[in-house]
Amino acid sequence: MKKIVLILITLVCLQFAHAQKSLDLNYYLPQGVTYDQTIPTPKEIIGHEVGEWHVTHDKLMFYMQTLAAASDRISIENRGATFEGRPILLLTITTPENHQNIDQIRKEHLAITENGTIPVDDMPIVVYQGFSIHGNEPSGANAGLAYAYYLAAAQGPEIDAILNSTIILLDPSFNPDGLQRFAYWANTNKAQNLIADNNDREYHEVWPGGRTNHYWFDMNRDWLPVQLPESRARIKSFHKWMPNILTDHHEMGTNSTFFFQPGEPTRVHPLTPKMNQELTAEIGTYHAKALDKIGSLYYSEENYDDYYYGKGSTFPDVNGSIGILFEQGSSRGHIQESENGLLTFPFTIRNQFTTALSTIQAATVMRAKILKYQQSFYNDVRNEAARSKTKALVFGDSKDAAKTWHLAEILNRHKITFHELADDANISGRFYKKGAAYVVPMNQKNHRLIKAMFEKRTTFTDSLFYDISAWTFPLAFNVDYKELPNLSNAGPEVTDFKPLKGKVTSQSGYAYLFEWNEYYAPKALNRITEKGLRAKVAKSPFTLEGKKYDYGTIMIPVQNQSLNADELHAFLQRTAEQSHIEITAVGTGLTRGIDLGSNDFDPIKKQKIAILVGEGIRSYDAGEIWHLFDTRYNIKLTKLDASYFGRADLSTYTDIIVPSSYGSFQTKKNAVKLKTWVKNGGTLIGYRNAVEWFEKNEFVQLKFKKDTLVAKNIPFDQKRDFLGAQVTGGAIFEAKLDRSHPIGYGYKNNTLPLFRNTNIYIEPDKNSYNNPIQYTSNPLLSGYISEENTKLIKNSVPFRANRMGKGRVIVFTDNTNFRAFWYGTNKLLMNAIFFGESM
Repeated sequence: MKKIVLILITLVCLQFAHAQKSLDLNYYLPQGVTYDQTIPTPKEIIGHEVGEWHVTHDKLMFYMQTLAAASDRISIENRGATFEGRPILLLTITTPENHQNIDQIRKEHLAITENGTIPVDDMPIVVYQGFSIHGNEPSGANAGLAYAYYLAAAQGPEIDAILNSTIILLDPSFNPDGLQRFAYWANTNKAQNLIADNNDREYHEVWPGGRTNHYWFDMNRDWLPVQLPESRARIKSFHKWMPNILTDHHEMGTNSTFFFQPGEPTRVHPLTPKMNQELTAEIGTYHAKALDKIGSLYYSEENYDDYYYGKGSTFPDVNGSIGILFEQGSSRGHIQESENGLLTFPFTIRNQFTTALSTIQAATVMRAKILKYQQSFYNDVRNEAARSKTKALVFGDSKDAAKTWHLAEILNRHKITFHELADDANISGRFYKKGAAYVVPMNQKNHRLIKAMFEKRTTFTDSLFYDISAWTFPLAFNVDYKELPNLSNAGPEVTDFKPLKGKVTSQSGYAYLFEWNEYYAPKALNRITEKGLRAKVAKSPFTLEGKKYDYGTIMIPVQNQSLNADELHAFLQRTAEQSHIEITAVGTGLTRGIDLGSNDFDPIKKQKIAILVGEGIRSYDAGEIWHLFDTRYNIKLTKLDASYFGRADLSTYTDIIVPSSYGSFQTKKNAVKLKTWVKNGGTLIGYRNAVEWFEKNEFVQLKFKKDTLVAKNIPFDQKRDFLGAQVTGGAIFEAKLDRSHPIGYGYKNNTLPLFRNTNIYIEPDKNSYNNPIQYTSNPLLSGYISEENTKLIKNSVPFRANRMGKGRVIVFTDNTNFRAFWYGTNKLLMNAIFFGESM
């Protein structure tokens, strides 16, 4: 019987292989339409039919450039470059007449967000269509080839009506680096006789896969934080145009069909208007009709939600636009067996093409209604802002201007108005320093977006979340902030937002000092140790020449250095400028407190750091750490792949980081090797799931708090919801911080907001000094956590440091570097690196 099944599968695959050879562009295009013969088809430019091979980003780019040169309906711009240097393209598609007047159209469109009385009946609607933000969800970007051709070449009254009333912003690849990586994988593993067996190598990418960008970030979580170059380009385009609809074409599991929003009705952020969901559902009727016509199965109002505003389909909803998510069951290659029959790559492309077209058809018919919705959205926002008792927000860190600046940078990218702090001020027991704090007026156009970024929310209508439940930005940055009843603390509006400058106060013949509070202090210290200069860290506070210095202050003596006094001053001046910090020259070692020659100054060694990557390591967590070291601090970080870890010589490394890990890496053999290295003097730093592996293999003695939850009176069809309610998918909690402990160096306050997305809870040690970070008895600051896990997290500890032989083992139960915007806890990892030996 098995042989008969295999023969049948082989015959079917051969038939599909033949179909691939005869694949034609007409498979995707609507019937009964004529096309301009002067417009080149994709095959004429890239050398293969759409869906025959996975398009690489270079071919996709070249075809879009060719189309723009051939068609007067299309203009193209390069908005910057990815980390790997690929262009971030955007096509603007409309009639030639609209192109001639495009700047005026844009200005008039933006005006409806400012003025509630401007007539909109004759205005074009603006639709932003983006594809494949996850590189290994390629049907979107490949559909973009056929879709762009259709928009450029189709003839007749229907396309004329669409283009005349619509400005289409087409983003052919949200993730150029990931798309290129996946196309390489799928194409190099493609056979002439297509293999549908999902055990084939084609359908099992090597780590980290093509989903992410260069530093392994999920870019569909970065629309709000805007930390990545691709995100920054598209956010700039979004605010330049304020589109009415933004579509985001994805893929999901092979056994799924096709999804379009509105999604789960109970999982919509409260700041999103009800009308938004009603319009989304109405647009969905056009998708349903189009998919019905070609016989494709689909579903809506299930699985996916509209809660986290950092996703492409949700970010528009807080900005007066309509975000729409499409999810196509993925072939993950060229053809694959599925519950719904053989799933071919061309079939997935056709569904994406079909819904891209149904989107602009809906936009054309619903144009006036959707434009009026956008106009009314901003009318409502202005009214809300005028009624609000909170007239402003102040935020800042008096000891860390750079971290404060980076939060203001996000506001600036989102076109949010903010002001300098007029003068130093004490507000509700917190000190705000001019130059290291900003005031945000609430009565402005982006009032609702500001609320989405700054609010704390702890009550919800649903206990299930597709993504995180909290992202409160001032907590993520660990800055002080306060709602204000007036604008009395506001200075001039910041209109020329410039980077911060660093300096050395003067030249010294004795020593230089800089505090560890500033965000870029680790960058400066790394430059100093890389240069071979001696530096020490203060384990106690002191006062010198009228200035107070806290735990963690760095001291660089002038004598016995490899540079003479003049050279040292010049080097530190460059270091201060590049690190945006102030370095203070001092003329004496006599202080109030510990003197500069005290044994309470520990020497800082030059670090050589490695991170475990590869199979068995969570790529998101590893990528966030790599990005932090490489792009923020310019610290060299060796990536040790798990595949050759067993053969690697570890003796030269001072620190090894093990991100959240699982399965294939967590072997006894690897544990023994790491133990030997630690005992010889290394510092081992483990995150999240690695903590449990460390405990199991006796790297560190920990006692975990475990739940005893049992399902009672829960029917089978509610099992998923019952278990899902226990997931802590991403919330923010308050911990007490012992600033005298090396892990607490550089922090101003005695409490610290921590991001948590695990249910790993460690019992505190009996000795209080071994619990430098400990959750409070009422720790929830923002987000969702179940009642059961609320009991477990109280007074638990998310950090532990232990000696092992000559070395140290340091564990964090949670991610201190989450999605590159959790600036507030990045220093915890830097403290573990530079001061680990003191712990």
